[in-house]
Amino acid sequence: MFPILSWLVFLPLGGALVVFLLPKKEVGLMRGVALVSSLAVLILSLRLCLGFAQGKTEMQFVEVSPWIPQMNVMYFLGVDGLSVSLVFLTALLGFLACAASGCILHRQKEYFILYQLLMTGMMGTFVALDFFLFYIFWELVLIPMYFLIGIWGGPRREYAAMKFFLYTLAGSVLMLVAIITVYFSATPHSFNMLELRNVTSTLDFPLQIFLFLAFFAAFAIKVPIFPFHTWLPDAHVEAPTPISVILAGVLLKLGAYGFFRIGFPLFPAAAHYFSFALAILGLLNVLYGACVAMAQTDFKKMIAYSSVSHMGFVLLGLAAMNATGFNGALLEMFNHGIITGAMFLLVGMLYDRAHTRDLNQFGGLSGPMPVYAFYLTFCSLASLGLPGLNGFVGEFLSLAGSFASYRILTAISALGLIITAGYFLYMLQRVLFGPIATNPRQYSDLQATEILTLTPLTIIMIVVGFFPIVILQFQETAVQGLLKWLF
Repeated sequence: MFPILSWLVFLPLGGALVVFLLPKKEVGLMRGVALVSSLAVLILSLRLCLGFAQGKTEMQFVEVSPWIPQMNVMYFLGVDGLSVSLVFLTALLGFLACAASGCILHRQKEYFILYQLLMTGMMGTFVALDFFLFYIFWELVLIPMYFLIGIWGGPRREYAAMKFFLYTLAGSVLMLVAIITVYFSATPHSFNMLELRNVTSTLDFPLQIFLFLAFFAAFAIKVPIFPFHTWLPDAHVEAPTPISVILAGVLLKLGAYGFFRIGFPLFPAAAHYFSFALAILGLLNVLYGACVAMAQTDFKKMIAYSSVSHMGFVLLGLAAMNATGFNGALLEMFNHGIITGAMFLLVGMLYDRAHTRDLNQFGGLSGPMPVYAFYLTFCSLASLGLPGLNGFVGEFLSLAGSFASYRILTAISALGLIITAGYFLYMLQRVLFGPIATNPRQYSDLQATEILTLTPLTIIMIVVGFFPIVILQFQETAVQGLLKWLF
């Protein structure tokens, strides 16, 4: 059997090695290698989705072999309905962000090496089923992201990179403690996530609580959950555009995925115990993120806080503890990645022309930039949850599932939809239809390559908006399997 998951994980690493061997002056060749590597990963992810057998509860495309037999560590990869759409999302945004990396004008060799290492870390996290392997990939994401922000970011890049590093490292240390505790709780000792479900679900309740909270710290920082979110706006504002796309589109999903893969199935009693607290945190994320986004004048920071708000809907779906909520949360994770990836690309395209992200400095751009105005309006409508576009479906299912469990909290959270519509429409009014900016005709409209980068994402917004079954059919069986572990 063709080891497609290993190729998905390590093909970018091979691309990084090729770039490492190239002379520094061969910038075009380095970009070509990175782009071909990312395209190959995207093609493999499409092959993975086409070959995925819907309706099966067990892991698919499994690759397992002994790695460190003395510790019972296995090289164990596999995908199911919880991860297959996220693998495709990672591959798609990885390719598009790589294509948008023309804005990187110095130290390109180091950039493309680190970028492809980041791809390996993210892809590996979504397919690893051994805790030892999972932790290695989880930590691998941290290192290249730190340098990608710290070297190629904005004026406060060192501060933003260090803040991201310290927050994430703190969570990772607690997760490592939990992994070691789980390992020694099993007889024989094991890092196998699937086998450990039978062990951890029978642990004493206080120990389950401790382990759930240790994993929660790591996942909450990544999501990010209020009040662990403060690293996110700084990282987004300072990161270069392609890294902002990856940060919002994929990296935030690692934390939510952790709840689905580890937190809930391994510690079901603790998950039930903290479900109401998760709903409260989801409510805070939705309303706090939306209100703070409304007050922003920095375009990037506005989208960053909108991500905090949208991930609140994921938390509400998780807290619902039912199939509707889980399906909504998973779908919202995918949809948020598509929409926010496009929004950060649009912000970067405007910044390349104007060299500012101050919303008050724009106005009347729909005239000289009609194509840009179309894409910005379209993606903003998807983000605010317009029915018929993909942003609506995930939020609706998350709220429907949450309403079945927490009616008052859900009703209050729904106010976030109104605030979201407010700040996106206010942004469109200022940028596209407000008072004419000083010499707005200095801004050229989108080029063909930029349009090609945005078009696949907008097509997905329409397709998933009208036919959400395209994604839901992959995850439904896995959601039902997860519920069996919880009840």
